Amino acid sequence: MSRETLSFPPTSIPPLEPYLPITSPSPSSKPHLTLTYATSLDASLSLAPGVRTTLSGPYSKSMTHYLRTRHNAILVGCTTALVDNPALNSRLGSITSLDQQPRPIILDPKGRWDFTEDSQVIRLAAEFKGKGPWVVTKRGGETKERGELLERVGGKFLFLETGEDGRFKWGDVLSVLGEQGVRSVMVEGGGEVINSLLIDPEHRLVDSVIITIAPTWLGKGGVVVSPSRQQGQTSQLKLWDVSWQPHGEDVVLCGRILRS
Repeated sequence: MSRETLSFPPTSIPPLEPYLPITSPSPSSKPHLTLTYATSLDASLSLAPGVRTTLSGPYSKSMTHYLRTRHNAILVGCTTALVDNPALNSRLGSITSLDQQPRPIILDPKGRWDFTEDSQVIRLAAEFKGKGPWVVTKRGGETKERGELLERVGGKFLFLETGEDGRFKWGDVLSVLGEQGVRSVMVEGGGEVINSLLIDPEHRLVDSVIITIAPTWLGKGGVVVSPSRQQGQTSQLKLWDVSWQPHGEDVVLCGRILRS
């Protein structure tokens, strides 16, 4: 299925620029991590777990595709890959080569993402409309057949050990991506991934936050951005260097997490 080509006005770029990764970071530094997502007024990402919910307006959608071109990689969790079957590429009309596309990264510690040739990200990579995905999993989370499919479209498995909770540590994820030459990564979701980045000390790895706020309430029962409060926690997690940019009916919030 063909999807429309998008455009992003150059006049909208300067307000975003301070929050985007620099063009030539030091090879020894960790990848720049931008956390970005669309949310409702009640901090919901979707109506319910497993339900794909569109929140962004036309401008915000174009902005997301522009942001993807400014990062080496875009990262989502396995549940997002399963539920949304995302393309994980950029549809900006200004793109003229595959080098301008971000690398899709899927966090799949339990090997649940059973992708096929018909999965959007695989199909688009085969058509040279996006790059082949890298699937971060633990040993045993891969199969020979899926590994061969990834290789055919330029993707691969990356292997990491999980903690006692069955999850990857974000420092380890960024380290393995850095070893692969990734200098910037845009984390798009889903809820579990976002919330895991907003607890201490993981939030110290986040360099910038770009949130689209849609003028709607989704109500109780949705997937909510609300990181777990840790035992004995008395401080608040705040943003600084904040800017608010109205675009159509949406508002885009940019900022950085205040280091305590």
